[in-house]
This record gives sequence, C-alpha cells and structure tokens, in this order.
Amino acid sequence: MYLWILNALIILVLWGLWAFLPKLATQYIDPKSALLFQCLGSLLLGILMLFMLNFKPQFHPKGFMYGTLTGIFGFGGMLFYLYAVSKGKVSTLSTITALYPALVIVLAFLILKEPISLKNAIGFVFALLAIVLLTT
Repeated sequence: MYLWILNALIILVLWGLWAFLPKLATQYIDPKSALLFQCLGSLLLGILMLFMLNFKPQFHPKGFMYGTLTGIFGFGGMLFYLYAVSKGKVSTLSTITALYPALVIVLAFLILKEPISLKNAIGFVFALLAIVLLTT
C-alpha cells in the first residue's frame, strides 16, 4: 500500500472524529468553551511536535504567514462549525462542510494555475448540487 493512501485513511478517521465530537461537546458546553478546549488539545499536540523537532522548527516568512493564516481560518471555521453543530444535525453539517475541496479546486485553478479536468469539473458541479440537495 502506498504511504499516502495509509495517511489518507488515517486522516479520514481523525477528521471524521473531529467533525463528530463537537456535537457531543456542545451538548454539554457552549460553542466558545468547546473551541477553547479544542485549542488546548491542539496546543498539547503542538508542544509534542516542538519536542519532536528539538524546538527548532523551520522558518521562512512566507511559510510563517501562510501557516498562521491557516490557523486563523481553521480557528474561525471551527467556531462557526461549533455554533452550527450545536443547533443543527451533525450528519448534514459535516457532509456540507466536507465539500470544501470544491473551493480548493477553484483556488488551485486561479492561483496555482493547476488544470481542471472534465472529471474535476463534473465533480465540482455535483458537489454544488449536493449542497442544494442536503439543505432543501
């Protein structure tokens, strides 16, 4: 098995749990508190990573900027996710939010000049259709 496939399967499990557990958390605490505790969990893993890197992470200004923006957007997205999951169905919400690759396809095409195949375009249309079908 290719290593990237194994990594993708691990991601599938971890992100599946990541998308589901907030529903349980927000049944007991408010979304802001749930996000705080999620950040603490991330901080613990971040500290572990620093030890694994002997406290010498690589640094480049653009890498730092994009990494920081990733954290800001991820944090903001999670806050909105927690508010949504505290009121809505986790099964529908996680399916809609899992369609984020449609935006990635557009950004990769516009910014990175990655080509979009006919199959990608058809998948993109189906992803948009899925959002409509899931929310109506």
